[in-house]
Amino acid sequence: MTITESGAADAAPPISPALNSESPPPGRSTKRSASNAFQALLLRLHFYAGVFVAPFILIAAVTGALYAMSPTLESVTDRGLLHTDSTGPAKTLSEQIAAGTAVRPDLPLIAVAPAQHAGDTTRIIFGDPTLGASERRAVFIDPVTAKPLGDSVVYGSSGALPTRTWIDQLHRDLHLGDVGRYYSEIAASWLWVIALAGLVLWFRRVRARREKRSAGWLLRPDRSRPRARTLNWHAVVGIWILPVLLLLSATGMTWSKYAGENVAKLREELSWTTPAVTATLPGSTGPAMPAGGEHDGHGSAAPSTAPAANKAALVDTVFAVARANGLEGPLEISVPAKDGTAFVAKELRRPGVLTLDSVAVNGSTGVVTDTLRYSDWPLAAKLTNWGIQFHMGLMFGLLNQLLLLAIMIGLLTVVVRGYLMWWRRRPTKAAGKVALGRAPRRGAIRQTPLIVLVPFLAAAAVAGWFAPMIGIPLLGFLILDVLVGLASRRRATV
Repeated sequence: MTITESGAADAAPPISPALNSESPPPGRSTKRSASNAFQALLLRLHFYAGVFVAPFILIAAVTGALYAMSPTLESVTDRGLLHTDSTGPAKTLSEQIAAGTAVRPDLPLIAVAPAQHAGDTTRIIFGDPTLGASERRAVFIDPVTAKPLGDSVVYGSSGALPTRTWIDQLHRDLHLGDVGRYYSEIAASWLWVIALAGLVLWFRRVRARREKRSAGWLLRPDRSRPRARTLNWHAVVGIWILPVLLLLSATGMTWSKYAGENVAKLREELSWTTPAVTATLPGSTGPAMPAGGEHDGHGSAAPSTAPAANKAALVDTVFAVARANGLEGPLEISVPAKDGTAFVAKELRRPGVLTLDSVAVNGSTGVVTDTLRYSDWPLAAKLTNWGIQFHMGLMFGLLNQLLLLAIMIGLLTVVVRGYLMWWRRRPTKAAGKVALGRAPRRGAIRQTPLIVLVPFLAAAAVAGWFAPMIGIPLLGFLILDVLVGLASRRRATV
């Protein structure tokens, strides 16, 4: 991600025909002119987006660095709920459920997440109508003693506790609700645009100055001048972190309000949605219980028509059947709220767990009524799931989190260096006046051949329609650029 505010000095210098012994053919001159015009367009776009969008990206990088480490922070701040020092054989799930329902007898039981390893706690999960979307109430049970350790609100498909949820919401909307989501959508939508524009500009710069032994793609910084050195590190660090930035931008857009809705529609049209097992028992009517997608949370459930104790006694059978059918990772077993619906056991997102198998089980008979293996997911659904797990810092555990932390720190340096270059380009003789850095040369649109301009504008229109937080700021940049031009002409005629 780069935010170079460079003028002619930062653009790849055009090769003048006068420097050659022979004038280039007309076709080659036309291609060079179109290429230079396209570069000027990118440079202008890179400048405006860098100056005005970079603050959003800067905030996203700071909150993202904190978000990357939130799973580890959660394991420390909420250790009393997540871990137990008890040793010995675990009680049955029905006994643990009984202990949990004794704590919250007023709430309907909707799911159970058994302890996966020694020292882990079991979550007895309830629907709570007083909570918000994707929030549930969980009672944490010591599986060895079946004693409650406390209860807490958990959020989303990963079951985040309040510490991680607070950081998550800070990164997502700055705790400003829907208004705050505009910030994160602008950052996610523009990150890939600025990054790829910077990549093209740097590639052209390196190729044009290769004979001058300038810094290459991943080489040492240019020490000749402070600004050149800053530009070099600005670009090189951006290239180092570019692949991860593109992944974070893509996955971040799937969570956004407007672009996210379009992504969901596109995936549905292409049959790339996350599949789910059918939870309706044979011979029953009614819609199947969804097993949940990659972004799902779980709201409150309607009270069950059957006594909770009866269903709790069946969870042990469902758990054994799930293990016997190859579900070896951390599980969550949903307890059906209605008769004629199967229990659904599915693997959860946890560090190092890349597969999410699920089965539907008739609790009364122990018969598997439907199975969904991760290997049967569409490739696009798998890639989406992996990308989201990586974005959340859950794919490779602490290593994943440290990598994201390093990427966010690198992004911070890129943004700061971009503003530093802009500051260094300010006029130095404007005594007593606040001077800002110079923008790239004007006239890029007027000088761009139609063969370049039309596809560029068409691509911008498509991107702006698909991701409105690209289109609206882009229109704002254009209006601002026109106003700046009119102001400059007026000063020139005075």
